[in-house]
Amino acid sequence: PATSQAAQGKHHHAIFKGRCCFHRSDSRETMAWADSVDTVLANKEGLAAFRTFLESEFSEENVEFWLACEDFKKTKSSTKITLKAQKIYSDFIQADAPKEINIDFHTKNDISQSISEPTRSCFDAAQSSVYSLMAKDSFPRFLRSEVYNELLKKHQDRNQKRWLPFL
Repeated sequence: PATSQAAQGKHHHAIFKGRCCFHRSDSRETMAWADSVDTVLANKEGLAAFRTFLESEFSEENVEFWLACEDFKKTKSSTKITLKAQKIYSDFIQADAPKEINIDFHTKNDISQSISEPTRSCFDAAQSSVYSLMAKDSFPRFLRSEVYNELLKKHQDRNQKRWLPFL
């Protein structure tokens, strides 16, 4: 499992490399979301829909943690790294955190040990674990959800109107 997580992490980083901003989606892309949780996370509208779905399941802390980690890894200043790491730790990792994520004891312990001198990679194992949980568990349910179906229908309707100007 550890090597598959590492491989998944590399694949995940390759997908996001070079993407600096969100873009609008068209109906083809909305349908392509079914292929990958990465496609949803990289798209502003898809991310909003996925977040709404996770809120309905009371598990939005997963995507919030994942996004916080993405932001954290872009941090350059060592002062900000320490401040952001402490905030992520207090929001998501420590016992009884307001948005506590479900990660294994060893990962949580490793983070607790390193939080006094955090590095930009200190949350990588936890982020990978949460990503895996979203991809394998939440995402398939999202694709069957009313939230996703409404979004898909909206994009299909919008696309038909674009090609049929008399409607």
